[in-house]
Parts: sequence; structure tokens; C-alpha cells
Amino acid sequence: MAEVEPIVVIGAGVGGLTTAAMLAQAGLDVTVLEAHVYPGGCAGTFFHKHYHFEAGATLAGGFYPGGPMDIVARAVGIDAWPAHPSEPSMTVHLPDGQAITRYGDERRIDEHRRAFGKAGDAFWRWQEIRADALWDLALRTPAWPPQSLSDASGLVADGVQWLAGDLLRRLNPTLVADAFRPVAAHLREAPKSLRLFVDAQLLIAAQTTSAHANALYGASALDLPRRGVVHLEGGIGAIAETLAAAVRRHGGKVLHRQEVERIVYERGRPVAVETRRGQRFPARTVIANLPPWNIARLAGEHAPAALQRLPKNPEPGWGAFMVYVGFDAQIADPEMVLHHQVIEREPLGEGNSIFLSLSPAWDKGRAPAGRRALTISTHTALAPWWKLFQFDRNHYEQRKQHYVDRMLRAAERILPGLRAHADLIMPGTPVTFQRFTRREQGWVGGFPQTSLFQGWGPRLDRHLWMVGDSIFPGQSTAAVALGGLRVARAIMREAGVRESALQPRVPTSHTAASEVM
Repeated sequence: MAEVEPIVVIGAGVGGLTTAAMLAQAGLDVTVLEAHVYPGGCAGTFFHKHYHFEAGATLAGGFYPGGPMDIVARAVGIDAWPAHPSEPSMTVHLPDGQAITRYGDERRIDEHRRAFGKAGDAFWRWQEIRADALWDLALRTPAWPPQSLSDASGLVADGVQWLAGDLLRRLNPTLVADAFRPVAAHLREAPKSLRLFVDAQLLIAAQTTSAHANALYGASALDLPRRGVVHLEGGIGAIAETLAAAVRRHGGKVLHRQEVERIVYERGRPVAVETRRGQRFPARTVIANLPPWNIARLAGEHAPAALQRLPKNPEPGWGAFMVYVGFDAQIADPEMVLHHQVIEREPLGEGNSIFLSLSPAWDKGRAPAGRRALTISTHTALAPWWKLFQFDRNHYEQRKQHYVDRMLRAAERILPGLRAHADLIMPGTPVTFQRFTRREQGWVGGFPQTSLFQGWGPRLDRHLWMVGDSIFPGQSTAAVALGGLRVARAIMREAGVRESALQPRVPTSHTAASEVM
């Protein structure tokens, strides 16, 4: 084995912690530096006035046997996640009052036909076939896009095994065509209600709508409910807490209140990371669980060329406007579906479509006795918030209150009387997100999944890596965890460290996994 050199991970998000846990288990010297007092970043859970709210992400999937989070658990030595299966996963409410429930079992077929008629059958058959194929490939953590000869050879090997699994179906020419066209190509004959439903679901899963979302990415993104949604006891931040515990158990460090101020370079390579508290951490390899804009700022004049070419502000993509509500549990049926998407009108986002997540009635630690916690979110453009915050603070506050009012009115389609029964209503804008997650401009969710060929590779230079929602396979806690495994494996190969045999590389089929659950 080569000499063990210090590795610093900037940011205790799910991607960074996954990478750190795997490297620590392999015996490497790993330190994770987190600016906040808790791990998870946008998938963290924070405490405020006796409530535990999910900061941003609220949907968690991929915990089925052979799925992404099962593979992660085996790879980093986690015995079990504090996860409770939730079925159905969500209900989507269209502007005409129609409610469509998303099931993971066979009920989904009848529900789709009830809502959209037989006209939607062809679309859902296409979506499920494509999703099965793409998730099978993604679970092999392929080196996409390839950044070295080793990546390319591994990608070919993974591709050969993937094709061999279902040769005739995967050699279908429409699979190749889908790599270059949007989801909308499969919705040309679909009813308007189905197109609107798909657009709304893609916005929360792929950060764009069917006219722009790549068909292969889109099919996979739409598949989350079918593969099973879970609720984490204590909130979604339990994923990061469990991973952080694994890092420490394997001898690594996870340090909070350590906001990184710069990456120190000597002779063109990182040698240390410095924090705002004046501490210096030696680092021969730096892994940044941050968006590209943040990494460019930390690297300064030493930033790799790709980072130096970035536009001044994050684009394309979204921010989030959030409303955190503590309310009387009596107005919510204990058995009601916990996730709801409410569509008021088009264009989507900016309060016209919202996503609600309730704390489970059984999770007593999320709220005071007799109360429940609710997180409401909508996609929003970054620039208007920052312009008002910097130049017109009065109108910034007025706009914030306007969004709160609109979103609460929409939420009352699901929880009548919510405003009258709330004892806590707290908004958050992209400005808030930057303050608490340190993500530049409050940019969240990663790049819209419009093309297979626009993604960032994780290696920014020989000793600087990026993990998180900016690299393949993209958004969601499950996807960023898979990206973290890819980075850990690449670093281990370069260090001459063998991967633990805790888990098989080839996942079980989704069908078998569904039967187990």
C-alpha cells in the first residue's frame, strides 16, 4: 500500500460523508469539515422552537434490497438505516381538483389508468422499462463522464455486463434515441393532465420539465415512488447522522463549526485546508461536497480551468422558497399520506406548484406533544431575491410574505384550517439557504437533467474532487450517495487500496427487491 496521506472532505452532505466513510473504512486518513452544527446540508434536519424540520430535501428513496442505499450501507459497514417504508409515497393534486396517488406496488397501474385513461399506458410502459435499465446501470456506479483511461475501461466493462443482463431489450434502437431527446417525445399523444402531472413530478426530481428533461434521466427520475419511499426516524438528516457515525467508527473525523475559507496550494497542488476559525488541516487530497461555484471561490487563482470558466452566478438551476410550519396535529389524519404536491397553475414553481411533507404521527421526536411539523417548498429563481435583498429590503420582506400567504393557501387544500392552527410559521428564501448551507446564492438541486453529456466529472484536477448533486447520477440522496461511492473507489485505486468485499458490485433486480419489501 502507498503511504497514507491526509484527505479532507469539505462539507458533511450525504455525498461527502459516503465518500469519507468508505475511505475511512479502507484505513485512509480522513477528516470531514462541516460549517454547520449538524450534518446533511440540504438533506439535513434542524431544530427550532421544539420542532425538528427538514431543511430542504424531504423525499428519501433507494433503501430497497440491492438499491442505492443498501449498496452504500454494505460498502461502509452500516448495519441498518433508521428507515420506515412509506406506501403510498405521495399524492399529486391537479388544478382541476383531481388527486393522483403514487403507489410503489401494482396499484399504480390502476391509478394511472383511472387518472389518465388507457392513453397513458404506453408512456408508463416506456418509463418503467427505461428506468429499470438506467437504474441497473447507475447502481454499478459507472465512471460517467469518463475522465481517464481507467474510467473508460471500467465504463466499457460495466456496459458489457449491463448489456448482457438484457441484451435484446437494451440493443433496442429507441434506447439510443432516448439519449438525445426529451421526455416530451413520449408524451405527444398523451392527455394534457398526464403531461402536467409528469412536468410537475420532473420538476421536483430532475429540476426541469418534460420539454427539456433528457428521456433517460427523466424516466429514472419518475421512478422514485415505484422503488419505494421511506421516512427516516428523526427526519431526513438521520441519513447523514448515520453516515457520520460510520466515518467516526472507522477512525475518521467529522468536525462541525469548521467553515472552510480556502484551499491552500503549493507547487500547483493542495497541501492544506484553512477554516474561518484559523485552523489549518493538512490535505494531500481535497474532496469538496459543494457546488462548483463554491469550490472555485475556495481554490481562488489555483482553481482548475473548468471552474474559472463558470459564469459569475449559478445557472442554470433553481433556488427554493421554504415555509416551515408547526401546527395542531388534530387537523391531520394520522394515517394520511405524508407527501403532497399541489399544482395551482402553470408555469410551475414560484408558488404555482408546491411540495408538502408532514412529519409522521409516529415520530414523536419531530414535534411537541399534540403537534406536527410541516415543510412546504416551491422552486424559485435566484436573481430576484438577491436583487431585492441587496437593494430594496422592504420589498424583499413584502415578497417573502406574499409567497408565504400563497403557499399556505395552497397547503390548505390538503390541511384545511392550517393557518388558524399553526403556532409557528417560518419562511426561508435562497438568501436563507446560502446562510445556512453555504451554497453559493442558495442554488439547490443541482443542474437540470437536460442532457447525458453536460454533466461534470468528479475529478477537477489530480488532487481535487467534487461530490454531491453536481456529478452523475445527479439529484436525490440516493444519487449523491452513489456518486460518493464512485469517488471513493477512484481514490482507493490510486492509493493502492482494495475495496472491501462487504457488498456485491452487481445489484439485485428491482423486481426481486420489491418482493422483499
